[in-house]
Amino acid sequence: MCLVNFHFQEHPLYQLIVVANRDEFYERPTAVADFWEDHPSILAGRDLLQMGTWLGVTKTGRFAALTNYRDPREKTGRFSRGDIVRDFLSNGEAPADFIQTLAKNRENYGGYNVVVGDGNQLFHYNNILDEMNVIPSGTHSLSNHTLNTPWPKVAKGKKRLSDHVRSHQDEVQIESLFAIISDRTMAEDEELPQTGVGLEMERVLSPLFIKIPSYGTRSSTVMLMDKEQNVTFVERTFHEGEFHVENRFAFKIGEI
Repeated sequence: MCLVNFHFQEHPLYQLIVVANRDEFYERPTAVADFWEDHPSILAGRDLLQMGTWLGVTKTGRFAALTNYRDPREKTGRFSRGDIVRDFLSNGEAPADFIQTLAKNRENYGGYNVVVGDGNQLFHYNNILDEMNVIPSGTHSLSNHTLNTPWPKVAKGKKRLSDHVRSHQDEVQIESLFAIISDRTMAEDEELPQTGVGLEMERVLSPLFIKIPSYGTRSSTVMLMDKEQNVTFVERTFHEGEFHVENRFAFKIGEI
């Protein structure tokens, strides 16, 4: 997962609005979003190589999303980062306690950011910076550095989500939310971060929606959690930049 835009509270109808893209190698086997057979409470896509996930929600309202930390000098960890999201969604540990456990075991994983919580509280943790944040209400964005780092895609996604939320105080528009993260425009060179991957790679990784040979945006997700405890979860998957399939789910927290 390379871009997670989210609006937390501060809306008349919704506790949490999530608009996210997962970027991955095209060849990596992946299951589309669904409720898992081995963890029936979890709704998420699934990495079939390591059996973890990058973003998901549960029937009890737990939410988690993860992005990699971009630094080619960082070593691969002992365990898959997708385990982190899976583990939070499948257990009942309080989010703050879960973050503390992650911090104690920060060297077990490659670099990552994770957001965990529910409609009432959200926490962020970055294992490279060993940075923990209680996330305040408002609009936030997370890519491959840390929370709200002003990379071009982060700033653009955050502003567009904020603008949409402010102009739709009755009901947000799912199609318009997907439009936010479908933008394939590259950033100007002077705006690019320097993460050690070289100028050309910084360019092609700068759009909100990525399409390059062998790698790019594999799925886009919009999730709405309203104040009546209703969850709407829509995932659109892509193959080499072309739309493949949409899966849509709706449920009430605690009732299924």
